[in-house]
Amino acid sequence: MMANKNELLELEKGFWTGDAAYFKAHADTECLVAFPQMAQTMSNADLAETATDPNRWRDLDIDLKGIIEPGSDIVMLTYEAHATRENGEPYAALVSTGYVHRVNGWKMMFHAQTPLEPAAKT
Repeated sequence: MMANKNELLELEKGFWTGDAAYFKAHADTECLVAFPQMAQTMSNADLAETATDPNRWRDLDIDLKGIIEPGSDIVMLTYEAHATRENGEPYAALVSTGYVHRVNGWKMMFHAQTPLEPAAKT
């Protein structure tokens, strides 16, 4: 199965702007996450609870840096993201996300963010 780059980027944007229902629908049963403040395996329900405010990000810009498909049902992508937090604070990060293809579509199973200085857009 070939991954559709545009479909994956739309899924990715939804994780930045979507609500808990979006997370429940598009995250796998378990997801491995890595942020500076935490690194752990999260259940679908626990991950969905992190999306309490669908307006937490705006002005999202994703600059895709790479995408690989190491298996017929797994795809990994990495990108640089720039967005504005709800409070107006700029945010920038290098982001990597892994998806696994299930019978009901692509599901996020890995997500990591490494914050950048907001002015460091490349």
